Amino acid sequence: QVSLAESGGGVVQAGDSLRLACAASGHTFSNYAMGWYRQALGKDREFVGTIDRSGGQTFYSDSVKGRFTISRENDKNTVYLQMNSLKPEDTAEYYCAANAREGALGALRIGLADYWGHGTQVTVSS
Repeated sequence: QVSLAESGGGVVQAGDSLRLACAASGHTFSNYAMGWYRQALGKDREFVGTIDRSGGQTFYSDSVKGRFTISRENDKNTVYLQMNSLKPEDTAEYYCAANAREGALGALRIGLADYWGHGTQVTVSS
């Protein structure tokens, strides 16, 4: 069992930056590829990006590519989402998720995860 806890959300203005963290506890963190997602009020969950087990490979949705960066520190059991040049349309609840299976990165891209966090709210005002 793995528990995931997101933190770092808040209210910012357009153009600002924010860094979210997702702390994991339980099984060996480095066994898990990690993903970030978001869900705006009244909308479906949206894929944001993934990072592989070592942190050497990342993938992003077109909507955040060039503005968001995912990184991880396996010795701290934490994955991060650095968000720059924030826009009002980035307003959402942000979630992290973990997948330890074969093909984890592809699975995470379509929202298939073994574990999910409870989310942290990001609000970007114009």
